[in-house]
Amino acid sequence: MYARPAAATTAALLGVSALILPTASAHAAEHDEPLVIAHRGASAYAPENTLAAVDRAADMGFRWVENDVQRTKDGELVVIHDDNLKRTTNVEEVFPDRAPWKVADFTTAEIARLDAGSWFGPEYAGARVPTLKQYMNRVSHNHQKLVLEIKKPELYPGIEQQTLRVLRNEGWLDRTHVSSKLVIQSFSAQSVQTVHALRPDIKTGFLGTPATADLPKYAEFADQINATHTSISADYVSAIHALKGPHGKPLEIFTWTVDTAANTRRAAGFGVDGIITNTPDVVRRAVAED
Repeated sequence: MYARPAAATTAALLGVSALILPTASAHAAEHDEPLVIAHRGASAYAPENTLAAVDRAADMGFRWVENDVQRTKDGELVVIHDDNLKRTTNVEEVFPDRAPWKVADFTTAEIARLDAGSWFGPEYAGARVPTLKQYMNRVSHNHQKLVLEIKKPELYPGIEQQTLRVLRNEGWLDRTHVSSKLVIQSFSAQSVQTVHALRPDIKTGFLGTPATADLPKYAEFADQINATHTSISADYVSAIHALKGPHGKPLEIFTWTVDTAANTRRAAGFGVDGIITNTPDVVRRAVAED
């Protein structure tokens, strides 16, 4: 399925000195109730994927945040959800002749000029699209934990290795972080397989809702099946938990994007391990009331 000799060589370059297996599930390690993960930061209250959103989540008391990673024209990793800068920045105003304003068509310096906050509210004017390095520094400063999503890896060959390199350089591939503070996920099974092959100690998640019969195949390389909340049931969650992932622990499920108390109660009732949400305070209250 993967080129293991090449993966082993790359893993050595990425600083793997020994296999570090996660010591416990994120769920079991911290909570008897689902973890609450702030989607793109506290994105109902601050512009998504910005440092302000990370800080807002921290100020609200949330340890886990989720983000998205893409790559610029000059090869820098930046934190943004869309492969296009139009929705969350003023790129049309600053670069009116550069349609369709794809992330991959702009340099890091050009993206750094863009306002990524005013679209959300005037109080966030001047917020920037952070580089992954800047983002990791802020998450570290806030003593937070991260679910990192590799977006559209088919557009960015080698982004898995590059993401791991940045994480290593920022101190996120040591034993402490790998065992309890980091999940890497993607909608691309191939991308998740690549991360698992390069760093088999890292917890990984596949984004989607595979057929129950196909779950054992995903359990070979993914520790989590992270499905949208509208696609799951109690039986589906039980089928996930009945399998063991690549680290010998029961498969987990972080479900998304859950923003109401009613949907929180429904997902929690199914026994999910984590809830990814734009409104972490709403989810926290709903979980506490159960």
